[in-house]
Amino acid sequence: MEINVKSEIRPLKKVLLHRPGKELENLTPDTLDRLLFDDIPFLDIAQEEHDAFAQTLRDNGVEVVYLEDLMAEVLELNDEIRDQFLYQWIKEAGICTDKYKDKIYNFMMKYNDNKKEMVLKSMEGIVLQELGHMKMDSLVDLMSSPSTLIADPMPNLYFTRDPFACIGNGVSINKMYSQTRNRETIYGEYIFRYHPDYKDKVQKYYDRYGKFHVEGGDILNLNDKVLAVGISQRTEPAAVEMLAKNIFASEEATIDTVLAFDIPNTRAFMHLDTVFTQIDVDKFTVHPGILGPLVVYEIKKGDSKDEVAVKKVEDTLETILERYLEIDKVTLIKCGGEDRIASEREQWNDGSNTLCIAPGKIVTYQRNTVTNKLLKEYGVSVLEIPSAELSRGRGGPRCMSMPLIRE
Repeated sequence: MEINVKSEIRPLKKVLLHRPGKELENLTPDTLDRLLFDDIPFLDIAQEEHDAFAQTLRDNGVEVVYLEDLMAEVLELNDEIRDQFLYQWIKEAGICTDKYKDKIYNFMMKYNDNKKEMVLKSMEGIVLQELGHMKMDSLVDLMSSPSTLIADPMPNLYFTRDPFACIGNGVSINKMYSQTRNRETIYGEYIFRYHPDYKDKVQKYYDRYGKFHVEGGDILNLNDKVLAVGISQRTEPAAVEMLAKNIFASEEATIDTVLAFDIPNTRAFMHLDTVFTQIDVDKFTVHPGILGPLVVYEIKKGDSKDEVAVKKVEDTLETILERYLEIDKVTLIKCGGEDRIASEREQWNDGSNTLCIAPGKIVTYQRNTVTNKLLKEYGVSVLEIPSAELSRGRGGPRCMSMPLIRE
C-alpha cells in the first residue's frame, strides 16, 4: 500500500523528510518576514541535527525517504516532465519576462546531468549574480543589485508536514496560506502525478489549485474513522468543509467524522499540531492555552453528495476526545507543566509538537527539558534529538515529518 496513515500513533514504517539545504543560507534579515522565519539557522548545525533526527527514526525501524530524492526520480523520467516542471517553477517564482524565463531555464539546465542538484537548486533560490553577465538594457536591470533574489528560496521546506498531508490511503495536496509556502506544494503535485510509486495509485482529497488554504499541520488522523482538522491562522473553514466532502465522496475512505477545531488565530497557535498531539492510545500533549471550553464542529455526510451535516460542539478537550475516540479516560499532558514561563518558552520551541513513532514512544526536541521530564514521568518513552538550530524555524519533530505508512 503506497499510503496508509489511519492513526497518529500506530508504528511508523515510512516517512518523508527534507534535509535542510542552502535555502537557509539565502535568508537575510530583510527577507525573514516574507519567508516566514524569525531567525537565520546555522546550516551546518541544522543539517547535523536533522541527520540525528533521521538516524533516530532509522534506529527505530522507520524507512526514511527524502523529498528531494523522490522529486529527482520524477525529473529523470523524461525531458517533457523536466521542462514542464522548470517552466511551472519559474512561473510560480514570479518570473514574468521572457528574458529572465529563458535565462533561468538555461541556468537550471546546467544541472541536467544531476537531477537531484537541479531539485535542490530549485529549493535554494537564485541570486542575480549567479546568472553571469547580462546585457543591462532595461530600467530593472540597471536598478537591480547583484545580490537581488531572482527566485526566492524555500527555507520552510524541512517542515514536510504542511505542503501535503496523508489521510488514510489518500493525500491532500494543499493550497497554503502564504505565497512563499504555497510554492513548496509543486513537489507534491509532481510526485503524486508522475512518480512510479504513486502515479494513479493514490486518491487526491484536496488540490493545490483550490480556492481556500489548508495546511498539513492542521490535519490529524485520530483513527480510521475520525479526522481532526484545525481552523487556524493557516487553514480556512471553507477548506475544511471541501476536504470533508471529498473524503466522504470517496469509496476508499473509511473516515465518517471530521472534527474541526476552532483554535486562536495567532502565530503561537499556528497549527493544530503546535498545541495538541497524540502520543499514546489515551495520552495527548497540549498547550495549556487550549484547555477549558472548546468550540469544535462535527462534520458528517449530508443527505446528498454535495452536502455535509455540521453540528457545533462546546465542551472540554478531554470530553470531546473521550467521546469521539471511545476512550474511557484521556490524559492531557501540559507543555511546561504548571510553570507558566516554562510553558510559554517550551511552546515557542514546539514542546507540544511531538512525533509519535509507536504508542507511547515519541520523538521530541532535547531543549524542552521541563516537558520531556514530565512526559517520562507519565511513562512515555522519549527520544530526544538536538534542536538548537532546527527550532529556529518554529516547528518540531511532527512538523519535520510526513508519515507515508503506519502499521
